[in-house]
Amino acid sequence: MYDPASAVRGTEAVFAAYPEVPAVVALKDLAIDAKYDRAELTITVARENLVAAGRAVQAAGYNFLEDVTAVDWYPSEPRFQITYHILSHSLKARIRLHVRLDSGDASVDTMTAVWPSANFYEREVFDLFGVHFGGHPNLRRIMMPEDWQGHPLRKDYPVEGYR
Repeated sequence: MYDPASAVRGTEAVFAAYPEVPAVVALKDLAIDAKYDRAELTITVARENLVAAGRAVQAAGYNFLEDVTAVDWYPSEPRFQITYHILSHSLKARIRLHVRLDSGDASVDTMTAVWPSANFYEREVFDLFGVHFGGHPNLRRIMMPEDWQGHPLRKDYPVEGYR
């Protein structure tokens, strides 16, 4: 399980701890935290650096966006964790890019300009968690009906739904 307390904090410390990892080298100019978890490097970036981090790791050879997921840590803040799972075929390595979002401003820029395949994954996260992806080309519900009230994977969503 990911333990934030044991993560390497700060870009310089991450770079010193993992100098041979191409993703870390590519992100040396951004503020990041990192940790190995289940043999994959998990890199946490600030919301404003997410797209830049995506472009940087793509340039470093991480060429395939596998998935975008979300976790609702309600009632903790920051409430939402958005995770981009990224693969490098040439390096035979995977990384995760995390971004944490407060419930008061659950929004982040879209990654569709970097990886067009983020389109449907981000729509799913929007639909089920209510996280807004700024600049998304078609941000609308993908799984629930258009007139559905709320976001069913939020932990504060009523079990019976809204009436």
